Amino acid sequence: MRRGQVFFSMAAIVAAWSVGAMSPVSAEKLVLGNEGSYPPFSMVAASGQLTGFEPDLAREMCKRMNVQCEIVVMDFKGLIPALLQKKLDAVATQTKPLPERKAKVLFGRPVLFNPDSYVVPADKDYAFTKEGLKGVRIGLQRGSAQAKYVTETFGDAVQVVFYDNPDQIRLDLASGRLDMSLGPKISWTNEFLSKPAGKNWKFAGGDLWTGGGEAGSSWIARKDSQALLDRMNQSIDSIIRDCTFTKLRKQYMEVELLPEEAACR
Repeated sequence: MRRGQVFFSMAAIVAAWSVGAMSPVSAEKLVLGNEGSYPPFSMVAASGQLTGFEPDLAREMCKRMNVQCEIVVMDFKGLIPALLQKKLDAVATQTKPLPERKAKVLFGRPVLFNPDSYVVPADKDYAFTKEGLKGVRIGLQRGSAQAKYVTETFGDAVQVVFYDNPDQIRLDLASGRLDMSLGPKISWTNEFLSKPAGKNWKFAGGDLWTGGGEAGSSWIARKDSQALLDRMNQSIDSIIRDCTFTKLRKQYMEVELLPEEAACR
C-alpha cells in the first residue's frame, strides 16, 4: 500500500489521504468527512497535515477495505448536511446517536465511549438545576449533542454562547469570558485540565451521556449506504481484534476508549 499526502488550500482546509496501489481506473474511492479541530482525536498540525487518532484509524480502515480515501475537513455542524447532500460518503468523526440524527443517518459500531462532564472553576460548586445555573455563561459547540442537552435541560435559565470548535471555547474559558462548558472528558482532560490554562478548573456534575441517553460515539453513513457501513464496521472490528486500534490510540492518549481494548493490555 502507498500512503499519499495531505493537502490544504487557502480557501478551506481539505485533507486528502490515498491508500492502496490501485489503478486510477479501477480504484474505489471514498470521501470521508472529519472535524479536524478536536484534539487528540483530530487536529491539523503546524505542517498542515491532518493528524490525530480518528484520521489514523480512518486511514487504516481504508487500507483494509482496499479503497482510496480522501478526508475532507470541515466544521462539525457541516458534516451531516454534507453527507446528506452526497458530498461525503461517510463521516469519520465521533458522532453521538441523538434521535434526530438516527432518523437521518446510519450509525456504525462505537469507536469510543467518552462521557461528558461540566468544566467549571475549581472554586465553584454549582447546583446543576435551572435555579443553580441561572445566568451562567456556558460555551458550547454549534450543532453538538451537548448544546442540545443544555438547551433542553436548562432552557433560558443559562446564557449559551455558541462556538464553531472546542479550541475557541477553551480560549474564552481561560480568559474569563465564560463560566463553564460541557464536553467529553477525555478531550477536556488532554487539552485543557492537564495544561497550565486549566489548572484552576475541574469537572463537575458527574458523567453524562448526552447522545440521547445512549453510550458511545460512532462514525456515520447515509441511509442508502448500509453495505458501505457494514464494510467499515468489519474493518474496524478487525483493527480492534488485532490490537492495531490500541496501538494507534496510544500514540495520542493513555486512556482506553473501548472495553475490547482490555485484551490488548
